[in-house]
Amino acid sequence: MDRTMYFGGVEGGATHSNLVICDQTGKVVGRSKGPGTNHWSLGIEECARRVIEMLHAAKIDAGISLDEPLDSFGLTLSGCEQESSNTVLAARLKEKDKSCSREVFVASDTAGSLFTGAPSGGMVLIAGTGSNGLLRTPEGQQYGCGGWGHFLGDEGSAYWIAHRAVKTVFDHEDGLRPSLHSTERVWTAVQEHFNVTSQAELLPHVYKHFDKAQFAGLTSKLSQLAYEGDELAQHVFADAGSALAAHAAALADKAQRRNRSEKGQGEEGDENGGDLKKIRVVCVGSVWKSWSLLKPGTLKQLNKRRITTNLEFVRLRVSSAIGAAWLAAKNVNFDLPRDDKSYCEVFYTYTPNINKISKVNGHNGKENGVVGCGCSDWSYWS
Repeated sequence: MDRTMYFGGVEGGATHSNLVICDQTGKVVGRSKGPGTNHWSLGIEECARRVIEMLHAAKIDAGISLDEPLDSFGLTLSGCEQESSNTVLAARLKEKDKSCSREVFVASDTAGSLFTGAPSGGMVLIAGTGSNGLLRTPEGQQYGCGGWGHFLGDEGSAYWIAHRAVKTVFDHEDGLRPSLHSTERVWTAVQEHFNVTSQAELLPHVYKHFDKAQFAGLTSKLSQLAYEGDELAQHVFADAGSALAAHAAALADKAQRRNRSEKGQGEEGDENGGDLKKIRVVCVGSVWKSWSLLKPGTLKQLNKRRITTNLEFVRLRVSSAIGAAWLAAKNVNFDLPRDDKSYCEVFYTYTPNINKISKVNGHNGKENGVVGCGCSDWSYWS
């Protein structure tokens, strides 16, 4: 009897990580969880140590000897956009544990999510502690948007929402930019989250003792406020939805322009070229749990950008570590079985209002159901 083949996959974020081991039938036989695995914040050495620790736990869970290497191991981690550093990380894993896997494949966290939810091509929008976007066409062309970290990006992420709320309070208190909405409840939530009583006391949390994950943790409290009707919290989440939609619009536009260029000017698009008729958008990260708060800004931005593509928004029912394992198998030319219906759930379908008709997606007199999201004149995404 042929031996059982094993494929491992890691979903690695800035805050927490998941690892799975699948056999050749696609069945998950081992699991483990661990802390964040972004090598830019941890360093290659610590990142590799954490991954190996999770791998050992998953092997034990699967009943596999620690001395038995996996056939292939896929790491899809936050911060792994550079091929050079990915190669270094893969090599370091095999140096630290020669029995970890016969092959090691490293890619961005967007890749694991994409190949979990849309292996034949689609888009992934990650909105967790940070944010990132990637589109892969059925022909294998890839386009990125975002993923530049909190200094240069992370728009629409939990960190971005928390920072935006704090900044709004500070600007209002200073009189620099008065808020259109009451800041009282948001400021109370900020004080409770960071255990401070003044603006000055918050500064160590922003500079000397800055912790991105801790800062992003404020967003769950803001979400609760928004659901309770706080207008400032609702405004910030609507703005986050607009920012995430801007990622989607940018990616869809890049793919459209590339495909039109390849087909030639004036040629009519079809499902295999020219205009992409439908794109699946895999939505990953805790921010997407607040879809009803993101939705007004998301739809307003998509209408404003006038994209011509239907977007099918889906959430994953399983960890994107499954997609990382699928990629690992593909890396050694093995077709790992998958079940799309058990992996994904469609939660919204966007139909572009190209001709500005009054009834779109079943909503009369609105653009995809949106009258406005209350964005201020200083909003980046209104």
